[in-house]
Amino acid sequence: MVNLDDFRFTSHHLLLELDAATNHLMMLVVAKEVSGSTWNDAVLRHKAAYGAWAMLVYVVETDSEPGLDGRPSDSLIPPTD
Repeated sequence: MVNLDDFRFTSHHLLLELDAATNHLMMLVVAKEVSGSTWNDAVLRHKAAYGAWAMLVYVVETDSEPGLDGRPSDSLIPPTD
């Protein structure tokens, strides 16, 4: 079972990073800097921030048998990349 306080704390920190990464990307767009190493670094930061948030949201404590805990089969689980 997920501890709600731990989830909220972790969620808050991950969302702060995702917000900062998104704002940085938007600032680069406004500055017309949408190529080069600065852009690539910002995109990778945003991807990592979103990936960390998505991983937290999609993590579900499960039994070893998907049918027992209501999980869909592996073919229906969205990719994490």
